[in-house]
Amino acid sequence: MARMSKENAARFFALLAAERPDPTTELDYINPYTLLVAVVLSAQATDVSVNKATVELFKVVDTPEKMVALGEAKLRDTIRTIGLYRTKAANVIRLSQILIEKHGGTVPANREALEALPGVGRKTANVVLNVAFGQPTIAVDTHIFRLANRTRLAPGKDPRAVEHALEQVVPEKYLRHAHHWLILHGRYVCTARNPKCTACVVNELCLYEGKTTLAEPVKAKVSPARRPSNRGRASSSPATGRRAPRRARTPGAT
Repeated sequence: MARMSKENAARFFALLAAERPDPTTELDYINPYTLLVAVVLSAQATDVSVNKATVELFKVVDTPEKMVALGEAKLRDTIRTIGLYRTKAANVIRLSQILIEKHGGTVPANREALEALPGVGRKTANVVLNVAFGQPTIAVDTHIFRLANRTRLAPGKDPRAVEHALEQVVPEKYLRHAHHWLILHGRYVCTARNPKCTACVVNELCLYEGKTTLAEPVKAKVSPARRPSNRGRASSSPATGRRAPRRARTPGAT
């Protein structure tokens, strides 16, 4: 199956960069620690739902020490609107304890230490390394996985394969923000259902066979079917629409 060339991949990111010069995460955070917490909470949840749950939390809790002092029960009540909130609350409390015990209360800037924390996988580590520490990592989420395969920019059978493929085709000058350009494009333009191909800035480079290149024609209005005329037919009962019964002929009538 066809794959986008490196030359076109470079043009692909140049166009995304021109459209969104300063892309960033849509998760609200204050510092590396609150970013880490927000990303852990965002697993299988929307950024919007996480932001709603953390808006008050982060006003009073912005360090591992304050989170541990808050306690798991209160944290659970605060984030109960987020999916898997019980497990996530337990992970956040435990990772906060580990940060205090092993990292002096700070978020480590290396993948191995991050992935050793409860609730932190490769994707979460990549987001934290990229956003908090400016490292050129690419976190492959559902949106990026779909977009990379659909456009043939960096096809792969799993997120790790897509991540590796992206690292091979994304020009170095675009690596820092590649993750955000792709996730925002996938979230708002190259959507799972009914992708907005006619509004896509990389439409001409995309190799998606099902893409739309022209606006769909407006469907003509279909006039309602006309009722058949009763002219020349036997009369019918207005209440039932059935044919009226014939009158019996009176014997001897002329």
